[in-house]
Amino acid sequence: MNCHCGNTETYQECCEVFHRNNGKTDTAEQLMRSRYSAFVLANGDYLMVTHHSSTRPTKDKKAIVKWAKSVQWIRLEVLETTNGTEIDNKGTVTFNAYFFENGNVEVIHEKSAFVKENGHWFYLGLSD
Repeated sequence: MNCHCGNTETYQECCEVFHRNNGKTDTAEQLMRSRYSAFVLANGDYLMVTHHSSTRPTKDKKAIVKWAKSVQWIRLEVLETTNGTEIDNKGTVTFNAYFFENGNVEVIHEKSAFVKENGHWFYLGLSD
């Protein structure tokens, strides 16, 4: 079975690697994909550790996990990645995350901002 993030590798070969190493990814897109998998698995610890400390919603962790468990995740669609490579310190990833909730297919469309500090990529939040 393919990884939750949509890559053709298995979860164990793909996002689980990042879930086990506290989000040490090479690119912003890898981090975004691994965060999507963390939502699928309701892995609140990973979502917090990979969220930049300046915008981390630590008080909302339980609510985020509860919501992530309450929906059925369908798929992730990466639309555009700007910068966010191994040599960059900033990047954005635009994506659609599809899920089933209350009998309806819903979509989160987001352009996410990422920053790299001390060799680690972090999710900042919505990009301008």
